[in-house]
Amino acid sequence: MQTIKSVDVMSCAKVMGILYGVLGIFIVPVMLLGGLASMASGQREAAIPGVVFIVIGILAPFLYGGMGFVMGALGAWIYNVIAKRIGGIQIELYPHLSGAGVPGQFGV
Repeated sequence: MQTIKSVDVMSCAKVMGILYGVLGIFIVPVMLLGGLASMASGQREAAIPGVVFIVIGILAPFLYGGMGFVMGALGAWIYNVIAKRIGGIQIELYPHLSGAGVPGQFGV
């Protein structure tokens, strides 16, 4: 068994920031459609929420990415504190052998 003793806070933060930023891109079409539908309704009081939807839709990947960065850094830091006190996550690793599979995989 191998134990993950610590996680690099900045590397975790960067990966989580990019991952959540990419996930935020999926919010853009929904928010833009909602904003455009609100503005196209013809009601004057629906114009401001429509603009807000569009602005949030455009900013969503950046907001999600920023929050992912912060929460990734915080999560890695908390993991490091806990792992130092009670031990880290234990994982079992197999060496990669060229041309051979993992022992027990596919009857090997």
